[in-house]
Amino acid sequence: MPTRGRVATRIRFAVKAAPIPEIIRVLDDEGAEFDVASVGEIELCLRQGVAAEKLSYGNPIKKAADIARAYALGVRGYAFDTEDDLLRIAEHAPGVGVECRFCATVAQSRTPFGMKFGCAPQETAPLLVRARDLGLTVLGPYFHVGSQQLDPAAWRTGIEEAGRVCAALAEQDIAVASVNVGGGLPIPYAGADAEAPAPAVIAAVIERAAVEFLPAAAGLVVEPGRALVGSAGTLHAEVVAVRTAPDGRRWVYLDVGRYNGLAETENEYIAYRFVTERDGDPVGDAVVAGPTCDGDDVLYQRTRVPLPTTLRAGDRIQILDTGAYTASYSSVSFNGFPPLTVDVSGPERK
Repeated sequence: MPTRGRVATRIRFAVKAAPIPEIIRVLDDEGAEFDVASVGEIELCLRQGVAAEKLSYGNPIKKAADIARAYALGVRGYAFDTEDDLLRIAEHAPGVGVECRFCATVAQSRTPFGMKFGCAPQETAPLLVRARDLGLTVLGPYFHVGSQQLDPAAWRTGIEEAGRVCAALAEQDIAVASVNVGGGLPIPYAGADAEAPAPAVIAAVIERAAVEFLPAAAGLVVEPGRALVGSAGTLHAEVVAVRTAPDGRRWVYLDVGRYNGLAETENEYIAYRFVTERDGDPVGDAVVAGPTCDGDDVLYQRTRVPLPTTLRAGDRIQILDTGAYTASYSSVSFNGFPPLTVDVSGPERK
């Protein structure tokens, strides 16, 4: 990301995207901070040698005991979106820095959060004033435009709303230290996501909006997860069976499915790209499904997936750009299938 005037943008990696020790160590060496969603992620980062002051507890849904544990481990940055959570932070993590997450009024992303997170924009400033009065350090407003956001204008809208929060806080003699513009930076997948805007395009939108709407002294924080690690992973799968259903459609069953790390195929939000050993043969559309006995373990029924008509059981398939939200989504042992293993030893296996 570019700098805005004299203020550089800080990169805070969303650990949930790829909680893999080797990735954490590499990003730590590169100077990244880390957005952590649980005590488990905090402890994972600390075991890799990450300094506690580089961690921010960004999940606004957390128990009092988890706040206390994070504080005891040295975490001094927290996000919240309700007064209830704010009071828990003030009690169990006194004096820490806080960001208030609001629900930006932006276009729906490919994997939207809906109303699960964030207060109304107009509630943000009063909550941060309350944080100040509770003895906490106000960092600033925080928004997230939704995962795999394809509309760069979403960040402009969020920053404009954050600017109004900053202005309201200035009237209360509270100077905003930073504005957290969240994650959501997309990568190219298949289908509609193939034309995902490049990071430089989104960065330019963020920079222009920051200059226009935010105080000059306010820094920026961006929390990429998928954008940093999505293209770093390839899932190696095998065709278990090929079948023509009674409605005439061809089904291709793989030995990995929704419960083996491909949870983002829910509602067919993310369209992964496939590479097979038979690429170059004639292709036809296929329904792609996982191996379990669950009827919901179907990856793509509506999305057009052109696969070679010559595919047979035993053929190998590579699912590309699966570096984000796969290894950690994989179930422990649903239907007895083991979770994914992660190989970081070198080039792709054959």
